Amino acid sequence: MRFDERKQKILSAIIETYIKTGEPVGSKTLSEMPGIGVSPATVRNEMAALFSMGLLEQPHTSAGRVPSHLGYRIYIDNLMREKPLTEDEKDGIDALFNVGDPDPDRLLQDSAEALAEYTGCATVAMTTTPAHVTVEHIDIVPADRGTVVLLVIASSGVVKSKVCRLNFEVNVGITDFFKKFANGSFAGRTLKEISADYVRSVAIRLGDYTEVFNPLIVGIYELCKEVYDGQYYLGGEEKLLTYNQYSDRALEIMKLLSRREEIGPVLGSNPSGVTVFIGKENSLSELSGSSLLVARFSIGENDCGTIGLIGPVRMDYARLIPHLEYFAEKLGTLLSMTYQQKTGEE
Repeated sequence: MRFDERKQKILSAIIETYIKTGEPVGSKTLSEMPGIGVSPATVRNEMAALFSMGLLEQPHTSAGRVPSHLGYRIYIDNLMREKPLTEDEKDGIDALFNVGDPDPDRLLQDSAEALAEYTGCATVAMTTTPAHVTVEHIDIVPADRGTVVLLVIASSGVVKSKVCRLNFEVNVGITDFFKKFANGSFAGRTLKEISADYVRSVAIRLGDYTEVFNPLIVGIYELCKEVYDGQYYLGGEEKLLTYNQYSDRALEIMKLLSRREEIGPVLGSNPSGVTVFIGKENSLSELSGSSLLVARFSIGENDCGTIGLIGPVRMDYARLIPHLEYFAEKLGTLLSMTYQQKTGEE
């Protein structure tokens, strides 16, 4: 059966109408649309053919039809005309990123929340750390008699800190000794190399001082792991509760989104640009009734950032795909500038 131009027009019209109304689309409605130009009887025949091809579904006993997941896939890949952003829309997104001296962690979290507000979908934002990133420097700053602030600075410009409480009084001699030892043991090594086994071998080299400095050694390991694991933030999860089709699944999806170890590999395994997973195309069963839009972005020379939208299959793809693409580009540019500035300062 040929998927000719008339069938393509009718499929596009059904999908675009269903996205707007959420109601099954009938032949009479379609026949009256500009560009269709055939009788309701002819439209019914074409709809029956599209149904046989698996591109349409008939909900319950309704006379109308709705798109199947396969129908959406054909539409997105071959028929859809993206809606370019207006200058006002671009200005609105640009304004979100007009931030002086932003904090990278806060920027990613704020971006996830802003994109959720902008699109009405739940959002995820994630960064991963390239394997070649090393520990640039470790510092220890006394806070009071028995407390220090431990800092790990990575070659990517990321800085992480942690307050460590010690069971002895800190003085300049102790901090100088430990800084020299820590930088000799960790600086220049990739974050990937700093495993639990490696950290244990470093602690052993302290000999009689192992127990004394153990909180600092453990702190360095935790900070290095935090940098290597990257960032992961959610935004707008509660928006899933506003959609009728999520009445019995919203909490299940929200729990999934909180588990980075499950959703992270799905987000991070996509090529550049925007990738769309429709319904059962998602490898995670919790998302079988949802669509996931994923955009990758670069931070400096590294393609290590991802931002995604989760919402109902009936979403305005023509509008959301270019919005997500532009949003990701701006986020990557600002994060790149931020990390470059931090690296220069160090």
